[in-house]
Amino acid sequence: MSWAGPDELLLSTSLAGFLDKKLIVLLRDGRKLLGTLCSFDQFANVVLQGACERVIVGELYCDVPLGLYVIRGENVVLIGELDSEKDELPAHMTCVPEAEIRKAEKAEREARDLKGSMRKRMEFLDFD
Repeated sequence: MSWAGPDELLLSTSLAGFLDKKLIVLLRDGRKLLGTLCSFDQFANVVLQGACERVIVGELYCDVPLGLYVIRGENVVLIGELDSEKDELPAHMTCVPEAEIRKAEKAEREARDLKGSMRKRMEFLDFD
């Protein structure tokens, strides 16, 4: 029986091909993290260098710097490489400071909660 050499161990399912490349990581809670992949293990735990959280609300966005960031593999939904030659965001998106994006997030969350509470109050009408 012959053993695979190191070059043959790089399967398409491995993160080894992404080492030292800029990635986007989508987490289970919906957050989007960007950074350079430093390390990973068999459980998809990953370490991102120069990580930032990209917060998008409507047509506003902000990249909140996080630094060196360790992500537990069970929270990872998707990992993808970012194309360095393409713009990361559409031209109509506007970069805003962190304080402003947090206010927009709060307003969006309050509007969603209000809509949910209004729907609960209207359930007795039974529109079906």
